[in-house]
Amino acid sequence: MRIGIYGGSFNPVHNGHVHLAETVMAELKLDKLYYVPSKVSPHRSSSEYAPEEDRLEMLRLVCRDKPGFEVSSYELDQDRVSYSVYTVEHFRRKYPDGELFLLCGSDMLLSFDEWYRYQDILSMASLAVVSREEGDIDELENKASELRKYGSVLICRADAVEISSTEIRKKIRKNCDTSCYLDKNVVQYIRLKKLYR
Repeated sequence: MRIGIYGGSFNPVHNGHVHLAETVMAELKLDKLYYVPSKVSPHRSSSEYAPEEDRLEMLRLVCRDKPGFEVSSYELDQDRVSYSVYTVEHFRRKYPDGELFLLCGSDMLLSFDEWYRYQDILSMASLAVVSREEGDIDELENKASELRKYGSVLICRADAVEISSTEIRKKIRKNCDTSCYLDKNVVQYIRLKKLYR
């Protein structure tokens, strides 16, 4: 089995996240792709971060009609810092014979060798780097070739979707329409729960 692991705060999950996941799912011919929402510092304000259960539920709504897409609460269930290596170890135990792919943005690749136990991550999973910028391929390829002595690093191309969760939260606070950025079920859920107000 080919398994993708896609971490992030997903606060809220938006069409850019979904497009990126669908692109990687198709390009790498994954059997499953797990969204793994990250734990958030307890010092963050609730207007900035939706509660964990709400972030999970919004992801479940997005995955509901998408075969192969799943949501994992693994990082939210932990009482420690969510280092990626622990998450990869969790999926390695869950799928001992599976081929694992850890998704990461092109900006993260450039500092990947500063991640905690990055060599261990690459010994257990391929790094699937998603490039959303024109013209950054040479820089990414140089960094990828440095890291390939520890394991597999793949570069996938995805069209840029010009939106961020931060911008969406600002629009919600101003009562702007966000239906072009969010799944319709997520829009309804945010309204119902009065999130990001």
